[in-house]
Amino acid sequence: MALDVVQGCGCCEDLTKEEISTSIGYSFEDTQSFSAANLGLGCGNPTAIGDIKEGDIVLDLGSGGGFDSFIAARKVGKTGKVIGVDMTEDMVARARKNAEKYEFNNVEFRQGDIESLPVEAGSVDVIISNCVINLASDKSKVFREAYRVLKNDGMMYVSDMVLLNDLTAEQRNDEDLICACIGGALLKDDYLGAIKDAGFNVRIIDEDKDIGENQYSGYPVMSLKLKAFKAEV
Repeated sequence: MALDVVQGCGCCEDLTKEEISTSIGYSFEDTQSFSAANLGLGCGNPTAIGDIKEGDIVLDLGSGGGFDSFIAARKVGKTGKVIGVDMTEDMVARARKNAEKYEFNNVEFRQGDIESLPVEAGSVDVIISNCVINLASDKSKVFREAYRVLKNDGMMYVSDMVLLNDLTAEQRNDEDLICACIGGALLKDDYLGAIKDAGFNVRIIDEDKDIGENQYSGYPVMSLKLKAFKAEV
């Protein structure tokens, strides 16, 4: 089965990055305002489903070129802050350059692994993540780290790919499928179980079951959008 996905999640060869972004929930204004930061990746818009308020401290897991971070930065305003974490030096440099381009003083980009976040415990109000956690080798550790850095009553908003049916061992080891957010994805129940095991309460916001047919050549995947609550202790 050929895969019509390039460079990562949700990227179809016959769609522009703007068309991809609007198809998964971004506004035309978002794509035009931060075009240089929009890589045309993702499987949803966590900033749209997230309850992000002025003054919040927001953490973006897998911040890439900074697209979601900048949208969040407009919401938190001058009294808030957005921290973007990405594992690659090139992406962090690109995001910092974009922050200068768009004149954001309330955004900071840090190089680091989302399985071991360079963020203080209990320091974040809201976490957002767009089609990145499925790429982590230890997703349970990602969710435990997210729980650690959130304040009590903090929230996490995630858009990610999950499997509707399991893959073959060959598909699991296929580098193209891993890059395309399929090979490393968990079954839906396993994904939700990992979040709950980290201590979160979870509410599913949306399930896009058509994305597999529309963007992933019929592979048994779904875009899952959820809100996870850190219960006060």
